[in-house]
Amino acid sequence: MIYRKFQDIELSGLGLGMMRLPVIDNNDSLIDEAAAAEMIDYSMRSGINYYDTAWGYHSGNSELIAGKLLSKYSRNSFYLASKFPGYDNSNMPKVKEIFEEQLKKCQTSYFDFYLFHNVYEGNIDDYLNPGFGILNYLLEQKQNGKIRHLGFSAHGSLEVIKRFLDAYGEHMEFCQLQVNYMDWHFQNAQEKVELIRSLNIPVWVMEPVRGGKLANPSEEMKALMHSIRPEESPAALAFRFLQAIDGVTMVLSGMSNIEQLKENISVWNSDNPLNSEEFRQIVSLADEETKKGGLPCTACHYCTSHCPQELPIPELIALYNEHKITGGGFLAPMSVASMPENKRPASCIGCRSCEQVCPQQIKISDMMHDFTDMINM
Repeated sequence: MIYRKFQDIELSGLGLGMMRLPVIDNNDSLIDEAAAAEMIDYSMRSGINYYDTAWGYHSGNSELIAGKLLSKYSRNSFYLASKFPGYDNSNMPKVKEIFEEQLKKCQTSYFDFYLFHNVYEGNIDDYLNPGFGILNYLLEQKQNGKIRHLGFSAHGSLEVIKRFLDAYGEHMEFCQLQVNYMDWHFQNAQEKVELIRSLNIPVWVMEPVRGGKLANPSEEMKALMHSIRPEESPAALAFRFLQAIDGVTMVLSGMSNIEQLKENISVWNSDNPLNSEEFRQIVSLADEETKKGGLPCTACHYCTSHCPQELPIPELIALYNEHKITGGGFLAPMSVASMPENKRPASCIGCRSCEQVCPQQIKISDMMHDFTDMINM
């Protein structure tokens, strides 16, 4: 197992994310405890020492399983991470009661790593609201030894991340971002990583294979990737891409079965990052892939000046492309839900004024209708 230096400790390059543990009968809240125990035992034997859970994973059961299964090991043999669930704004006044309950659920007296969970457009105001006292409480727990290292995860825009760091950056020891070759340009991961790196904050990676999608690309994409490194699987290439990025300390993978775990550990037994040409090639392939099925919006904003509803059309098209190209997920619905109701795609009245000035001739009204249906399914 490769290890990365973080302050005065050595972290396994690969961490076990506990958001996608094996489940019974496709019921996300019903974790297959025996299968999960087998995975954690194998992880510990193989040198993984970082385990990441959260309040909301598996409908609240991930922390319980983490506590139960990790309690058989010496507490100083692994590092445990959890998060304050600010993705749900109703939790903002409950930081103390939630934190204390998390310690109980995880059967621990402290968290090695603790994060502000999912900083994005819909919760940045509440996270920064001093009235909730979230930062002060967490800093107090750090002083009390109940949090060893404090950081944050983010799915928000570059501007939201900058805003969070302007306010709390001096206290943040690490930042968890969605980084993979598909999102290097598509989700602006490159600029986010460069921002975090410029502040000398180590980068934690989530969604390295985009929920498994990059481990099982289309046959066409798989053939093109094979030409880059014939000896590596698609999943391995996704990890080698991350090994090539300066500043990446921890890569979390939410593995769902022992086979995935074994394959990923075999990759992380060696440090073999993509070279600069291989890196360029795989990003270029990803850029071409994201263009397929996506609307060719250039964000010229001609449309917005002609929209009687004053909808943020380029932003909505970008979210539509994200949802359509990646086959669903939570990012687009989450972002739309954070918008005022009168700025969401359902507010389009179908007047088509925007389409009359669109240089790309995008059928924007049809997109708004389709997008509304997609996120309400």
